[in-house]
Amino acid sequence: MPHPVSGRDLPRAQRLAERAFATVERFLHIEAASGIVLLFAAAVALIWANSPFAHSYHALWHVPVSIGIGSFVYAQSLHFWINDALMTVFFLVVGMEIRREVHEGALSDLRQASLPIMAAMGGVAVPALVYLALNVEPARQHGWAVPTATDIAFAVGVLALLGRGIPGNVRVFLLALAIIDDIIAVLIIALFYSGGLDYHGFIIAALGILIVLGLQRIGIGSAHAYILPGAVIWIGLLMTGAHPTLAGVVLGMMTPAVPMRTREHPLDLLARAAEKLRRQKEAAGDASRLAAPLRQLRTAQREVLPPVVRVQMALHPWVAYGIMPVFALANAGVSMDGMDLSAAGPQWVLAGVALALAAGKPLGVIGVSWILVRLGLCRLPPGVSWGGICLIGLLAGIGFTMSIFIAMLAFADENLLGAAKLGVLVGSLAAAVLGLAWGVVYRRTVKPD
Repeated sequence: MPHPVSGRDLPRAQRLAERAFATVERFLHIEAASGIVLLFAAAVALIWANSPFAHSYHALWHVPVSIGIGSFVYAQSLHFWINDALMTVFFLVVGMEIRREVHEGALSDLRQASLPIMAAMGGVAVPALVYLALNVEPARQHGWAVPTATDIAFAVGVLALLGRGIPGNVRVFLLALAIIDDIIAVLIIALFYSGGLDYHGFIIAALGILIVLGLQRIGIGSAHAYILPGAVIWIGLLMTGAHPTLAGVVLGMMTPAVPMRTREHPLDLLARAAEKLRRQKEAAGDASRLAAPLRQLRTAQREVLPPVVRVQMALHPWVAYGIMPVFALANAGVSMDGMDLSAAGPQWVLAGVALALAAGKPLGVIGVSWILVRLGLCRLPPGVSWGGICLIGLLAGIGFTMSIFIAMLAFADENLLGAAKLGVLVGSLAAAVLGLAWGVVYRRTVKPD
C-alpha cells in the first residue's frame, strides 16, 4: 500500500507551484479584486484608444470571426462575439443571482425585500428624469436608460475595499438593490431596446426552453448538457430582433435552486462510493473496476450543491476576471479625437449620464427610502442606519458594465455613443470616489459588535 507523500517530500518546483495556485485562488475570491481588474481594463482601453496606436485598437474589434459547419458559415466581428455572445454568460450569472435571491436570499421575503425593491425603482426613475431634463431632443432622449443600471461586481467590490467595519446588512441591501436594478435593466432592454420583433424566432427560443425543461424533468444534472439548448434559445432570440444576451437571463432564471432528486442522498452516495473505491484500490485488481465508483463519486460530488450555486461558482471567476474585463477593454475605449464635445448634443449627453449616475442615483435611492420609512410603510434593516443608506445610494451610481451595454443599444450615432460612454466612465468614477470617501466617514460611526 503506497504511503502518503508529505509536503517536504514533494519537488521544490511543485511546492512553489502549489503556493502560487493557492495565492491566485485567494485573489480570485476577493470581491474588491474584480473591480480593480475591471477598472484597469477600462483604463487600458481609454489610453489605447487615445494613443498613437489608436488605429490598432479599433481595427482589433472589427476583425471578422466565423464559425461554420460544412457549407454553413456565420461570420461576425470580434466586437459582436464579445458583446452578443460572451456577455450572454455574464447575463447567465445575473439570472442565477436573481434566482438565488428570489429562492432563499434577500428577495425571498417580500416584507424584507420591499424597501430594496422600492429604493431600486427610485434609483431607476430619478436618474432617468435627470437625464431627460438635460436632453430634450428626441435623438438624445433615447439614452434615458443608460444611467439607470448598477454594476453589481464593481459596486460590491468598492464596498469590500472599506473592510469589515461595514455592517453585513449594508452589503445585503446593496446586493438586493443591484439585483433588482438588473431585473429592471433586463426588462428595459427587452421592451425598449429591441428592434421590430420577428415572432418566428420565438418558436425556436421556445423549443430551446422546452428542451431545458425536458432535461431537468428526466434528471440531467450536468451543466454541459444545457449548452446546446442554451444556444438554441440564443439563436431564437437573435432571430427575433431582441438582444440575444437575454437568453442568459432566461437560462439563469430556469436553473434549479435545489439539488436534483436522487435515489440516495448525495452525501451517503459520496461516502459509499469513496469506501468502494478504497476497497477496490486496496484489492489491486483490474483498474477498470474503479470506473463505476469514480462515476458515482463525481455524480455525488456534483449533486451536493444546487445547480444554481454550483454553476454560478464555476462561472464567477471566468465572468469577473475574463468576460467583464474583455468587455470593458472592447467598449470603454472612447476616442477623444473622434468625438466633438464642442457640439451641444454630445455635451448634454455626457453631462446627463454623469450627473444622473453620480447624483440622480443616490437621490433616488435615499429619497424613496426616506419617504417610505417616514410614512411607516417600510423599516430599515437591522444594523443599517441612514449613513448606511447613503453609502448604498452612492455606490448604486456605479453603472459601468450594464450602463455601457445599454448605451451601445441606445445610440447609433458614434458621437453621441462616445459621449454616453464617457459620461458612464466619469459618473461611475465619481460615484465610486464619493462612495469610498463617505464609507470611510461612515465606518467610524459604526459601533463594533
